Amino acid sequence: MKNYNEMLDQLKAGDIPEVAVTKEEFEDLRAVLISRSDFKQFRGEAGHHGNVTYTFSKIPRN
Repeated sequence: MKNYNEMLDQLKAGDIPEVAVTKEEFEDLRAVLISRSDFKQFRGEAGHHGNVTYTFSKIPRN
């Protein structure tokens, strides 16, 4: 299993520009993401075939 928390930390730090997951990985990443205090700063953009690409914004969404 991938270390999604580490991937999200790298995204937040600017070490990587985005995190892309397949629809099979989505639920695992989401479980990690919603447990984080900064989860509102991550943006997921749906793609084809259930793939999702996450980016990080310094400004949290409402």
